[in-house]
Amino acid sequence: MPRTKKTISEEKNPAATKSFGPLRRNSSEASEATEEIKTPVFESPEDADEMGDEDISKEIAKTIKETAGKPDRYFEAIGRRKTAVARIRLYTKGDKEFVVNDKAYQKYFQTVEDQETAIASMKKMKCLDKFRITVVVKGGGHSAQAEAIRHGTARVLVNFNNNFRKRLRKAGFLTRDPRMRERKKFGLRRARRAPQWAKR
Repeated sequence: MPRTKKTISEEKNPAATKSFGPLRRNSSEASEATEEIKTPVFESPEDADEMGDEDISKEIAKTIKETAGKPDRYFEAIGRRKTAVARIRLYTKGDKEFVVNDKAYQKYFQTVEDQETAIASMKKMKCLDKFRITVVVKGGGHSAQAEAIRHGTARVLVNFNNNFRKRLRKAGFLTRDPRMRERKKFGLRRARRAPQWAKR
């Protein structure tokens, strides 16, 4: 009688014919596993996604107190967008104002959108009226300059207090926008705009 494939496989691997039931755990092991899964992990207040107004004001007051005995010190950072470059300096002493190229930001930026963009990082941390900010910005247009100032103020706030990083990162103010204007190509009118084609 010829042997079938089933009998050959059974001869080669006798363990394959054995049937194993489902694995069972003891009641104590199952309860321990569920307890391990259910144990919550609490984050520290510094790692929280959102800081309250009181926490922000406490952090600012703490950092200002630490730098109180030192001479007129400032925190500095650079912000960029397209070809615009903004140098930001944050002073803890003096008049609480936001100056852009020796002008108040409301006078320097004519549109409300650019004004709101420039001070977005300071408003996010609710500290617009707590510091003296001086900005020197060059290059680009008003929109690019406003976004460069937003990038620089976010960086300078992180230099002032590193606990602000997570909230500013989540808002996207610490990310350098890499988009630039594409260069013109020869034979084309702009980067990709071709001259109008005439059939005759």
